[in-house]
This record gives sequence, structure tokens and C-alpha cells, in this order.
Amino acid sequence: MGLTHRRTAAGAALLAVLPAVLTGCGLAGGDDTGDAVPSLAQRAPADEAAAKSRERVQAYLDAMAAKDVDAGRSQLCAPAQAAFDAAATGPNGDFADHFTVPQATITDVRSGPNGEEVSTAITVAVGSRKASRPLLFTVTRSGADWCISAEVPGGHTPEPSTTP
Repeated sequence: MGLTHRRTAAGAALLAVLPAVLTGCGLAGGDDTGDAVPSLAQRAPADEAAAKSRERVQAYLDAMAAKDVDAGRSQLCAPAQAAFDAAATGPNGDFADHFTVPQATITDVRSGPNGEEVSTAITVAVGSRKASRPLLFTVTRSGADWCISAEVPGGHTPEPSTTP
């Protein structure tokens, strides 16, 4: 076997393996599942989850501001309603009579381990004193609908925006 024949064989082997290597790296088409930009079909469920979560939490915040206990309760998942009933109008409850909610803002929505996590900034006022507190709501799907399954102090800081 001469030198030219070895080069030709090596070149042919390289050309035979090259498409498999490029596909594995994502350079020659193939499966799009590793694509950094999700397709519209992949984004649709995530977009729906974020929108429904935002709607549920906004309805709860509006109910807090209006002191509408029934409207607030209706945003919660069934297992969370018993605890809500016991604490909502108590001294530290979201619907306590001694304070008002002049401002409540959703600051961030993102997926979490137990559902969609919605961060909020709530301003409560007692007389002329005001305080802002972060609350984190977890919103989950319950059958065909969405509901708030948890509320805890704290929240996420919004993710930094990126330029395209």
C-alpha cells in the first residue's frame, strides 16, 4: 500500500464519519431538542403556565386590596383553603381588618420545582405607616384549571434582562 493509497483511505474514512460528528455537535441538522431557542410549540405550555399563574396571583392581590375574602379564597387550591379559612382574617392574615394594601405588584414569574413561582411586592399600611414585603406564591395546575397552592414570605429577584 503506497502513501497515496493511505491518504485516500484516510480521506474517505474522514468523509464517512464527518456527517455523524457534525450531527452530534448540532451543526448538520438532526434533532432540534438541544436547540437553545425553544420552538413555538415548546414555548406555548410554558407561556400559558406563566400567564395563568400571573392571572391567579393578580386576582388574589386584587382581592387582598378589596378585602374580599371569598374572592381571595377562590384563587386557592382546595388543600390550601382550610389554612386560609383559619388565618385569612386573623391578626397576621392577608385579609386582616387593621391594615390596607395600597400597592401590590407582581415582580417575577418563573418555573419552580412545585409549579410556577410568582414573586410579588406587597405594600401594607397601618394608619400612616407603610411597609413593603415580598411574598412568593406557588401556582399549580389542578385538573383543567390553575390555583395558588402556597404562599410564603420572600420571593425571587427578577432575572436580569438580556439583549438579543
